[in-house]
Amino acid sequence: MQMGDETRQRVKFTDDRVCKSHLLDCCPHDILAGTRMDLGECTKIHDLALRADYEIASKERDLFFELDAMDHLESFIAECDRRTELAKKRLAETQEEISAEVSAKAEKVHELNEDIGKLLAKAEQLGAEGNVDESQKILMEVEKVRAKKKEAEEEYRNSMPASSFQQQKLRVCEVCSAYLGLHDNDRRLADHFGGKLHLGFIQIREKLDQLRKTVAEKQEKRNQDRLRRREEREREERMGRRSGSRNRDRRRSRSRERRRRRSRSASRERRKSRSRSRERHRRHRSRSRSHSRGHRRGSRDRSSKHKSSRDRSSREKSRDRERKEKSSSERRHESTNGKSRSKRSEEREAGEI
Repeated sequence: MQMGDETRQRVKFTDDRVCKSHLLDCCPHDILAGTRMDLGECTKIHDLALRADYEIASKERDLFFELDAMDHLESFIAECDRRTELAKKRLAETQEEISAEVSAKAEKVHELNEDIGKLLAKAEQLGAEGNVDESQKILMEVEKVRAKKKEAEEEYRNSMPASSFQQQKLRVCEVCSAYLGLHDNDRRLADHFGGKLHLGFIQIREKLDQLRKTVAEKQEKRNQDRLRRREEREREERMGRRSGSRNRDRRRSRSRERRRRRSRSASRERRKSRSRSRERHRRHRSRSRSHSRGHRRGSRDRSSKHKSSRDRSSREKSRDRERKEKSSSERRHESTNGKSRSKRSEEREAGEI
């Protein structure tokens, strides 16, 4: 299918609508165009510009379009082989039964006819290319094959009745499914084996073999790459598991170390708290002892002060008592003196009287 300018601008060679066999230059619609088995226009897009784009891109990366082209050609060749088998079956039904020996002799004649036709086609191709010497050598080989063919035909004729030998014996070409006659002349054979139809089928079959080999190599390479990637993945997973286990061990060791540090710090804190509590207890005891000593000292001081105050009060009392006694004694003395003076005065008065 050809494209217009507008469609060409939108479609890329990677599009599913593009014929991958055309990109690889092996589409049967192109190869068999103009022959008796012309297939007509391909249902997919054919464009030489897209083929050029593909050839440039395939140098940079593997697009693996060979698989699509191989599937296309295998389907086409399978259909041709099916038609060949049907043609052989029809010939077997229409032609007279012959013995296996006669059939083998007829097969030998057909094979020699094919050899002559192929050699003549090759000689004509070389002559057209200007290689005259090689063409002459091939024509000499054709003469040798013709002599062999003449002997084979003679054996075949002698092995069959004259009536049966006159019947045209046909054979189906294994390459292009065309009918070949046992008694075809060299020109007819050369036209067939050098014709576009037969050469086109040869090209398609050779291209199919090449594609099968290429696809097998690429699939093997892909399988190896996939296997290598899988091994690398498994190696990375193993390394990851090892590193994970190491990380887990490291984390466990770190957690154990943290627990040990926490336990050590906790024990240090407990020791510190115990030491602080002991220190506080010691300070409290020392303060208690100092307070008790101070209290005892104060009590002693207070007792001494109390004692001294009592002593002073007792002394004062004693002094007061002494003073009182002294004053009382003085008063008694004075009263005694007064009495004595009064007595004396009375006595004096009495004396005076």
